[in-house]
Amino acid sequence: MPNQISSTKGILLIATGAICFSAKAIMIKLAYQEAPVDALTLLTLRFAISLPFFMLIAFLNHRKNPNNSIKQISGKDIAIICGLALLGYYIASLFDFMGLAYVTAGLERIILFSYPTFVVIFSYLFFKKKITLQITKALIITYIGLLVIVYNNDIFSTANSIKGAIFIFISAITYALYLVFGSKYIQKYGSVNFNSLAMMISCLYVIAHYLILGNGSLLSYSWTIYAYGFALAIISTVIPTFLVMEGIRLLGANKGAIVATVGPVSTIFLGWLILNEAFTLQEFFGSVLVIMGVFLTSQQKKEIEQVNPETNR
Repeated sequence: MPNQISSTKGILLIATGAICFSAKAIMIKLAYQEAPVDALTLLTLRFAISLPFFMLIAFLNHRKNPNNSIKQISGKDIAIICGLALLGYYIASLFDFMGLAYVTAGLERIILFSYPTFVVIFSYLFFKKKITLQITKALIITYIGLLVIVYNNDIFSTANSIKGAIFIFISAITYALYLVFGSKYIQKYGSVNFNSLAMMISCLYVIAHYLILGNGSLLSYSWTIYAYGFALAIISTVIPTFLVMEGIRLLGANKGAIVATVGPVSTIFLGWLILNEAFTLQEFFGSVLVIMGVFLTSQQKKEIEQVNPETNR
């Protein structure tokens, strides 16, 4: 009975976390509709509000276990993590926010959800990790699903939609590179230490980017834009990070990957419900293939099991 209770709790935590992560795309689209806010400004609000919380996470983890905290990370490894954070949360998040200005929330989540397939490919290219027959089948299923989705004139009927899709693919690729090269340090220092340090560094990157190239109007928006920024930081970043980490502890990363497939499904549903985004039968079948392919890929790759089954970008 205790194991069953833990499993049920883990499923609920991961499912809730995945939905919160996926709601990010909906909130970004709503913010874009509310005011002429650019991706960098919205991203800066998200990370600036998130920064104190990740600092608190690092501090509490140090208080709980001083011998296993970010203070134990060597200077050389901190420099490497700075480079990984540049890829995984700064560049990936920026291109994700930019892409959402042009594509639907549902399409954004499906494209992003393909990142485990890129992990497999890059693991082979850079570390010669074997690609089994089952993984090959999973990759084929995933990309057939993507082709089914994009083989639809309606998806790219709006201006710059192709550019938006390319931006989202860049986001998925850079995040996959972050996972491939970061898995060593996740194992070495633990996911809490690695993620909290990477997130803090990424927050500083985004803030610095805004201070250098931003439009200088960070304090001139309506209260609704700041509400969206706060929601992006708390609902779609900080809270789901805790939920998914605890869920993985209770359920395991392998089963967690199954539960996390609720993420893109919830985005598609919310996009239809809140944003009035069209969702055709063709897109449905393509999405099912992508989710199936990613699930099969995630079940085979240890590199993916070392991180959250969803992304808090």
